[in-house]
Amino acid sequence: MGALLQLLPLALVALAYTRRAHTLARRGAPVPRARLWSFGIGLALLAVALSPPIEELGERTFTFHMVQHVLLGDLAALALVLGLTGPLLRPLLALRTVERLRVLGHPLVALPFWAANLYVWHLPALYEGALRHDSLHALEHLCFLGFGALMWAPVVEVLPGPAWFGTGAKFGYVVAVRLLETVLGNVFLWSGTVFYGVYEKTEPLWGLSPAADQAAAGAVMMVEGSVVTLAALAWLFLRAAAEGELRQELLERGLDPSTVQRAVRYGRAEELPR
Repeated sequence: MGALLQLLPLALVALAYTRRAHTLARRGAPVPRARLWSFGIGLALLAVALSPPIEELGERTFTFHMVQHVLLGDLAALALVLGLTGPLLRPLLALRTVERLRVLGHPLVALPFWAANLYVWHLPALYEGALRHDSLHALEHLCFLGFGALMWAPVVEVLPGPAWFGTGAKFGYVVAVRLLETVLGNVFLWSGTVFYGVYEKTEPLWGLSPAADQAAAGAVMMVEGSVVTLAALAWLFLRAAAEGELRQELLERGLDPSTVQRAVRYGRAEELPR
């Protein structure tokens, strides 16, 4: 029942997104197809993460609980953020409360909040409490998704970020994210101490001892993080190369450097005078 209650908001979000996308299409400003697909993939990943089979396995093994966490807080969060645009968010941003919360998307705010969320929810008291209480478990899922989206928001930069947070700074930001995650993953992988007694009280699944289960969970965290990091850094590298070439071309046309910098960063070079 808890999982089904968590799936209901997904349907509402999908409906709101679809209606807004249709509105923009009617106004002659359709959402790019890649964005639509990305948001749909994000919702699908959320549905998988919150599905009863994953929920049940997550209650029996740390490994599947970790799978659930990386789906929610990393993969689904990234896909959903990639599916957003400024025009899609405009009705939300018009709300005063939401506008005030935009500060949470600043890289120097989003990163510490994401890291605190990651570590605090893995403290034994909170982690085991979430397994025992549906409401706390739902809050845990919401926090992983929400802070994961905030963490990715400065990298994707759906809305304009600080002037200093360009492609180079994003390289460092992504590396910092993965270093923080790698530390925790290594603790689970190599500590040899079982942190969550709740798994010692359940019958081992597939013959995995609690210690082996914990090590496998750490491996899941590190492997998934490594793959996503390599993909993100490759994308940033290619973007930096393309931006450098375009920036040089525009500067050679005698355009204002600050105008060129902003146009290249936000993909608006075609709007500059020729």
